[in-house]
Amino acid sequence: MMHFIDSDIAEVVANLGERAHAFAGKTILMTGARGFLGRNFTEVFAYLNEHVLEKPCTVVGFDNLITAGAFGEKDVERPNMRFVQHDVIKPLEWDGPLDYLIHAAGIASPYYYRAFPLETLDVAITGTRNMLELATKHRARFTFFSSSEIYGDPDAQHVPTPESYRGNVACRGPRACYDESKRVGETLCHVFHEKHGTATTAIRPFNVFGPGMQEADYRVLPNFASSIKADRELTVYGAGTQTRTFCYISDALTGFLLTVLFGVEGEVYNIGNPTPEVSIKDLIRRIEGVIGRPVKQKLIEYPDSYPADEPLRRCPDIRKARLQLKYEPKVDLDEGLRRFFQWTDRHYTGAL
Repeated sequence: MMHFIDSDIAEVVANLGERAHAFAGKTILMTGARGFLGRNFTEVFAYLNEHVLEKPCTVVGFDNLITAGAFGEKDVERPNMRFVQHDVIKPLEWDGPLDYLIHAAGIASPYYYRAFPLETLDVAITGTRNMLELATKHRARFTFFSSSEIYGDPDAQHVPTPESYRGNVACRGPRACYDESKRVGETLCHVFHEKHGTATTAIRPFNVFGPGMQEADYRVLPNFASSIKADRELTVYGAGTQTRTFCYISDALTGFLLTVLFGVEGEVYNIGNPTPEVSIKDLIRRIEGVIGRPVKQKLIEYPDSYPADEPLRRCPDIRKARLQLKYEPKVDLDEGLRRFFQWTDRHYTGAL
């Protein structure tokens, strides 16, 4: 099964341009290698090795496979790439060269961090410290995948939300295991940078979507795509007035890789698309326009398996990434939805 679209991967590489050559001959360790982001990273590095880099980069991926699902179970062998099943809450021995460490391991779906709260805390705190110690030992650049959830539910005067906003987060709520552990992960990055001079950067992604998302991911767009595939009603949690901006995977990967390569040491970056900010009801109308037919829908209360205290609004201020990384999203929401739903129509079963 193809978990990506070839043209998306080529688009990321084209966006990077000559800057991609900074990876030539480098060794990259990546945690969370079998997750949605990790698998897409792998495809970009494989494309670079095959089509762009004179001297290939070496990529070693790690994952404990706890939420890898069907898409992450099969290992695809590639030249200069290998996979090691490993849980990053345990120390990792690595004696070879190391230039970049991308710490993308984490439990990001609300459904799964509701089911695995202690594991969610462990990977973002203990796992992050272990990986920081490894990067520090090898003097490697370290990139931590944080989350836009660390902002909690921002008040209106802080939307779009800049990196300087300190957040409005509950330490005892149903989302706290994820939100607070990501905040601690960022604190660890800051401490290692200040105390040991570790070259850390942190990324706060905003609602990334695209091919490769598992049907059983239990986030809004996979949920909708599965229901549309089976001609079921779309279930909208709450009132459907909560707003989000959505960033297509090729734009997100571009921003992530620019941060890995050129992010200012010790800094954190919002990566996402600031426009349009749409309600879930508006999102359904856009989906109807993209697929060319109306869909059935109903409002329901939040199920017990899904944490209810989600932010009312989430929209990034990306001025910092624009200025320092020359990052600019290119794929508008309707085009991203078109690509995603064409892919899910081929690869989803509608069985959820």
